[in-house]
Amino acid sequence: MNGTTVVAPRAAWSAVVREHETLTITDLHGNQAVDFLVYDAHDTAIRYSAPDTIQAQGTIFLTTGSVLLSNEHTPLMTVLRDDVGRHDTLGGACSKESNTLRYGHHTWSQHACVDNFLAEGAKYGLGKRDLVSNINWYMNVPVEADGTLGIVDGISAPGLSLTLRADRDVLVLVSNCPQINNPCNGFDPTAVEMTIEAAP
Repeated sequence: MNGTTVVAPRAAWSAVVREHETLTITDLHGNQAVDFLVYDAHDTAIRYSAPDTIQAQGTIFLTTGSVLLSNEHTPLMTVLRDDVGRHDTLGGACSKESNTLRYGHHTWSQHACVDNFLAEGAKYGLGKRDLVSNINWYMNVPVEADGTLGIVDGISAPGLSLTLRADRDVLVLVSNCPQINNPCNGFDPTAVEMTIEAAP
């Protein structure tokens, strides 16, 4: 499937990206986190593994050259190009439960990335047990000397993008993060753009 789709603020998106095709994610307005999961399109039991990916790259951050590895330690996608230079593997996806714990019970009704993943994944027969630790493109999660994590203002800017190559047929799920309680989206979620192109 080739083409470009603008994903609205807070919305979900998914697609099958065929082997050797590229997926470019563009941060249209800057400072917008894009939560991301990837599965083998033909066997969704094979899915992105944060531990395998972090161990193989030797770093908790992703950038040009990073390979997204599966739970079988096999490549799913590779980052071919990255305008930003550092993307998060640890921050996870916001949920009603985590919002309530972090920001108070009054946030319970707010839409969250887990809601997006569940709704979009259901189209492919995926459920809550199929959700794993996700990637947060453009999200800035520094790790302090004492090991604590912070969620701070992003380091992206309007129009910056990254391009991934599919190393096999993959199913990609995206939540264009709806979080408004921390700076990951500048407290104002905005649209992003997804472009799938055929292999060069």
